[in-house]
Amino acid sequence: MAEQKATNVTWHDGDVTRTDRYEILRQKGATVWFTGLSGSGKSTIAVALENALYNLGKLSYRLDGDNVRLGINKNLGFSEEDRKENIRRIGEIAKLFGDAGTIALSSFISPYKADRDEVRALHDAANLKFVEVHVDCALDVAERRDPKGLYKKARAGEIKNFTGIDDPYEAPVEPEIQLHTDEMTLEEEVDIIINFLIDNKIIKKEYYTRASDAA
Repeated sequence: MAEQKATNVTWHDGDVTRTDRYEILRQKGATVWFTGLSGSGKSTIAVALENALYNLGKLSYRLDGDNVRLGINKNLGFSEEDRKENIRRIGEIAKLFGDAGTIALSSFISPYKADRDEVRALHDAANLKFVEVHVDCALDVAERRDPKGLYKKARAGEIKNFTGIDDPYEAPVEPEIQLHTDEMTLEEEVDIIINFLIDNKIIKKEYYTRASDAA
């Protein structure tokens, strides 16, 4: 955990509780954390899931790796230390979204298990649901996709500390959800996550019709 440097600070509770906010939104806050190699499909799934939740009348918000690095984390690079701080900040932001009653959809390579475990512990301490989704895709498939041309640059030595090439990726041991994106359709992947949210009472079942049932 990051060291608390500021002194003489105390958490200030308001009169509106988390339960009050959940009742307004008719859902519970949670974090769905997508982790996987670049090109594995994290952002694609998050966009599709956000759209599916919107169509169900459910509030979610995407915290995308590139988007965040253009804003709050613009001062961070890709060293191990900066990656750790990147994930710490996002974990704190996702926790705030969850406390507000929003389903945070966080798409980050987040290659180090210890960093993801720290975010999980942060959520556990706040009594918020943390759903780790391993977006599992073989490296050769992710590299063939290479939507941003990053693997090509990494192979050419133009990008350093690139996960899967010259930096490691530590796969989740027991994620809540494992998606094999080189074998599954996008619709199947979204269905699995929605069903998990229903089963864990984050959203209510009566608002959801499975894509396979509607076909």
